[in-house]
Amino acid sequence: MIIDILSGLLLACGGLLGVIGGIGIHRFPDFYSRLHAVGTTDTLCAILIILGLILQTGLTLDAFKLLLILFFLFFTSPVASHALANAAMHGGLKPWLSNAEIKK
Repeated sequence: MIIDILSGLLLACGGLLGVIGGIGIHRFPDFYSRLHAVGTTDTLCAILIILGLILQTGLTLDAFKLLLILFFLFFTSPVASHALANAAMHGGLKPWLSNAEIKK
């Protein structure tokens, strides 16, 4: 019973973070701030959802496979975000500046 509640809580928090990351894509003004919003929430969202699924499966081979996926995502998602930002910077994409910063 406690494991089901904890698993449901982890899954709900992971889903909520996914929605927040999706809102961040639409609300922020430029590529770099959008990438930061999505890169941060994407990693934590996947971790929470996979941990919730691991609790649901118990000590099985499926839990081990989910743990391997978790470690893979934990290392590759931030690296992919960094690679995207680096490629955008080398491609000449400048960060967005607000009108107040331009007047200075």
